[in-house]
Amino acid sequence: MTDILPPLPLWLWFLLALLGLFVARKPVQRAFMALARFCHQSLRLAAVSVADGERRLRRRNREVLLAAGCEAAERCVERELDHVEKTVKRELARYPELHRRLSEQLTAIDRDYALSVEVPPEPGNWSKAIRAVAEIPASRDPVVCDVLEAIRNSMHKAEARALEVYRESARERHQLLRRMMPAWRSILSALSGVNRNVETVIRRAGDLDRHMDRLEEIQRGGDRASRRLAASATTRFFASLVALSIAAAAAVVHFHLIALPVAGAGGSAAHIAGFRAVEVFALVVILLEIFAGLVAMECLRITQFFPAVGALDDKPRRRMLWIAFTALLVLAAVTVSLIWTRELVPGEGGAAADMNRSAYWLYTAAQMGLGLVLPFALAAVAMPLETFITSARTVVGILSSLLLRMLSLGLRLCGTGALVAGGVLVRLYDIVIFLPLWLERRFLDWRAGKGRPPGEPEPS
Repeated sequence: MTDILPPLPLWLWFLLALLGLFVARKPVQRAFMALARFCHQSLRLAAVSVADGERRLRRRNREVLLAAGCEAAERCVERELDHVEKTVKRELARYPELHRRLSEQLTAIDRDYALSVEVPPEPGNWSKAIRAVAEIPASRDPVVCDVLEAIRNSMHKAEARALEVYRESARERHQLLRRMMPAWRSILSALSGVNRNVETVIRRAGDLDRHMDRLEEIQRGGDRASRRLAASATTRFFASLVALSIAAAAAVVHFHLIALPVAGAGGSAAHIAGFRAVEVFALVVILLEIFAGLVAMECLRITQFFPAVGALDDKPRRRMLWIAFTALLVLAAVTVSLIWTRELVPGEGGAAADMNRSAYWLYTAAQMGLGLVLPFALAAVAMPLETFITSARTVVGILSSLLLRMLSLGLRLCGTGALVAGGVLVRLYDIVIFLPLWLERRFLDWRAGKGRPPGEPEPS
């Protein structure tokens, strides 16, 4: 074939390529624009779908957030109602005794008060005698003077006796009033206790009103309640994350406190399912401590992982609580005993102990203290764990909604970019074939100028 057709020069191939591109200009540009519009519509449709999913997710997050807020507010209301009920029942149970005691004291006070009333002494018959003597005509009769003198002396004596009787009566009244003071103090103390209890109930009622207002606001589903719940969930999420990180560090320390004594006793050679038996033993002990703490928190109704445990009666629930607490004590004793037996293993503590015996015993005592405290610290991990699980749903939902919104915006931008890229490709295609386009333009202008009448201006 090459022998029949002579090779063409390169400039001729270039001209043929330009001619081919010029002839195929319209279909190629339409293909570019069609592809750009297809990408634009597809990306916009994907953006709309992602935006719709983001709206559904945001609505679902709002529903879950409001439901969690309602549940938390209801728990607060139930707790306040329980406290108010216990206070009222306790005070009502004491009311009959208080009423009886106050009645007895008030009766005694009333009796003593009646006895302490001041009664003025009766004048007796002296007034009649004095009136009769006063009617005697004034004279210098010595008999009359003697009678008046005797009357005066008798009156002085009677006055002294009446004053003494009055003083004795006042003394008795003061004694009665002094005897009333303990009763008054007892009444004031009882009334002060009632006042304190009433103030406690009033304060609880105020807290209950605030929790009810919060519950009503959450049930209305306002934006303010949603923002407040979202902020609270985010704060609780990071706080529980910090607490779980601290608990993880404590678990690592506890793991080594258990594993090192067992390994020193010669248990490092055994393996269970491909893992060292020492590590499996330490891990099982830590998991048992966490589980015992979880059961204890459920029995105390602090957490709600297992509602069936919280719904038990008080008697079996207290039994489970004591069993969990005993298990924690046993596991703590196991850890302390392992640390102690490390001293009895030859080659483990002997060399270090010989160097500085007192410092080494102090170090051992510190390890034993950690071994006693860490099981109870790990038992409390149930509280931040529940908070982390309940708040993680809200935080993950918020982050997912934000990512979907950013993805929708990115798809819209990519769709707009695809449409703009189609126009750019069309312009680039025209730039490649600019020479045929220029010739075509000149030809059309020449043809249009040839067909114009003489004197007509050239169109701009």
